[in-house]
Amino acid sequence: MTESPPSSGRQRADAQRNRDRLVTAASAVIAESGAQASLEEIARRAGVGSATLHRHFPSRAGLLEAVLRDRVQALCERAEDLLTSPDSGAAVVTWLRAVVAHASTARGLGPALTGYDSDPKFSPHTMIRQAAQQLLARAHREGSVAAAVAVDDVLHLANGIALATESLPDPAARADALVTLVADGLLRDSTDER
Repeated sequence: MTESPPSSGRQRADAQRNRDRLVTAASAVIAESGAQASLEEIARRAGVGSATLHRHFPSRAGLLEAVLRDRVQALCERAEDLLTSPDSGAAVVTWLRAVVAHASTARGLGPALTGYDSDPKFSPHTMIRQAAQQLLARAHREGSVAAAVAVDDVLHLANGIALATESLPDPAARADALVTLVADGLLRDSTDER
């Protein structure tokens, strides 16, 4: 009796699983080594061969875009979840922490994709800005964040913190400490006049 070949559904599921493992491994290796991280190390950490990596991602830029897309989607989903948080000001700060963590571990993803012909429907900056705007609008309505705080202010702040801490020892801890310092100034005290 001969074995029948795996069904195409199973092959697709295996291929998707390998692709997901590659993106997850690439995200971790990029956080450690930057956008020029070793493709061989990424394949090794994903538990696949180099040929599998190149079959899914024929170019480094394609893999980097997949990592960026995955991270931005996670940030947008986190913002969506936080829209139902009982404290709108705390939700903004929680999301700001997530954005800073993303920015501090992106390690050159943006510049590495400069000039790459990416999907025109994928605009990371627009997606992140819209997510921030929703959280900030709710915090403004509820009075937990001063009306003068603009979405670009919050995003520039996140970028500045990430840049300021990326070369320090334990950048994640330093970035988190700075976010805490900022949050004390960002959130309105309940005794402030509204």
